[in-house]
Amino acid sequence: MAPRFTLFMLLAGILVLTTHIAGLTGGELLYNGIELPDQWPPRIEQLTREPMPVPYLEHRPAVVPINIGRQLFVDDFLVEECSLQRTFHTADFHPINPILTFDKSWEKRGKSPVAYPYSGGAWYDFRDKLFKIWYSGQLDPPGIYGARIHCLAHSKDGVHWEKPVLDIEPGTNIVLRQYHDGGTVWLDENTTDPSQRYKLFGVDVSNGVRLTLFYSADGIHWRDSGASGRQLGDRTTCFYNPFRKVWVVGVRIGGTVGRARAYVEDANPETLVGKLGTATPWCGADKLDPHNPRPEFQHIEPQLYNLDVVAYESLMLGLFAIWQGPGNQEVAKLGIQKRCDLLVGFSRDGFHWHRPDRRRFLAGTDQKGDWNFGNIQSAGGCCLVVGDKLYFYVSGREEDASGWHGRSSTGLAVLRRDGFTSLDASPSGGSVTTRPVTFQGQHLRVNVDCPEGKLLVEVLDEKGNVIPPLTEENCIPVTGNSTNAQVQWNGASDLSAIAGIPVRFRFSLTNGSLYSFWVSADSNGASHGYVSAGGPGFRGVVDLPHFNTSD
Repeated sequence: MAPRFTLFMLLAGILVLTTHIAGLTGGELLYNGIELPDQWPPRIEQLTREPMPVPYLEHRPAVVPINIGRQLFVDDFLVEECSLQRTFHTADFHPINPILTFDKSWEKRGKSPVAYPYSGGAWYDFRDKLFKIWYSGQLDPPGIYGARIHCLAHSKDGVHWEKPVLDIEPGTNIVLRQYHDGGTVWLDENTTDPSQRYKLFGVDVSNGVRLTLFYSADGIHWRDSGASGRQLGDRTTCFYNPFRKVWVVGVRIGGTVGRARAYVEDANPETLVGKLGTATPWCGADKLDPHNPRPEFQHIEPQLYNLDVVAYESLMLGLFAIWQGPGNQEVAKLGIQKRCDLLVGFSRDGFHWHRPDRRRFLAGTDQKGDWNFGNIQSAGGCCLVVGDKLYFYVSGREEDASGWHGRSSTGLAVLRRDGFTSLDASPSGGSVTTRPVTFQGQHLRVNVDCPEGKLLVEVLDEKGNVIPPLTEENCIPVTGNSTNAQVQWNGASDLSAIAGIPVRFRFSLTNGSLYSFWVSADSNGASHGYVSAGGPGFRGVVDLPHFNTSD
């Protein structure tokens, strides 16, 4: 097979290099072949109720590098032809919910007891081998209704949680007495300063509303960085984009579409906090978002209450908290809860959002007294990878007469790994062919569920010719249900001979579901993509080959 590829590889290498150099003459060239415009972030003068345009789906790169992460079928970015049925999936709440509730005096002070992330942060710390969640307890200082304090809980399995006794305020798990209305805790594994491994972007409401930045080496003992932002909206949150190595603040704004988000980025978090005044309008709810199911509130236009974001495998994942009313005054008057559910969105450039499924990914119930009756809010970090599952930690509020803050607890929801979208085949079968891609690994892996069917794969050159021996006839059928299955061919040990060459993959599936694919450089199938807020078996937030945590 090697002689056949020699000239092909040289020509393909020249093509890829030429494309790369051409890309450098314009805006920033991303890891996935997307070229950003010279003006970044884009300037949006005014948000509307129209869905956000997604330029990279209208003008896709000629060749897509797939060296980072599992490749998900959430859009047609990588799809050239497809006869399979695309299905979007929602997460399921764990049966033991709520997994964290208010049972301490510092969580029950004031008018409404709370123990919930808003957004806070839910992360797996591989050094301590613990799941950790930073959540809000309740404390109402005079004149600051609804202000909350930062608390910490941890878990060995992500399901059963403990509230440790810490030394900040002896006898409690309080880690910072900052009167806040939201904020984000981020476990920063990229920092070169161990004392800044944890970052807390807190929305301080003790004197107006401003964004503050705290650092910590252990997530328990925090110090003020001294950086703070101007007066801003109270549900402002932050995230890190590792693909471009920038910190981003989603500034809560108002306007013609109600609650919405403005965008500002910087590589330095302290500089970022100080330049919130330069934020550009970013995104909001639109005409496709759901309305409140109660007939008396269906006239209310939805709004974007919050947006938590994280890198997941080869793209950015967003949890959109879609507010559906009613307003705070009416909620307090009627003794009910505002409706707020979580929807998902995906971005390949970190700014533009593709939101093809407007069902409620995580929704409240219609049953009074349920822990998640209303106002579902996500946790900073969005989700964790736990074996073959994704864990989502969210808050929910009961319906009661205590005011619009409500009695609030923390719950857990679960989804298959990569399970946002699947391409499904009936017993008669179908196929999906990718657009031209390049890779540097050699082991093709798939996330597939076909215990009563099979998956076959063949590799094509740029002209659509099958490259022997990587044919469908030589492919060893993949069966069963696995989130990390290897694809092999008789006559070929791996894909190393075509690494760096633009090729297409054709996946032929019968009676099953295909969730993702990737080409790994490692025999265990590590994707070298991002695993959101981490999880057991990962050294931080990147899917690397297996390691010994004691090293």
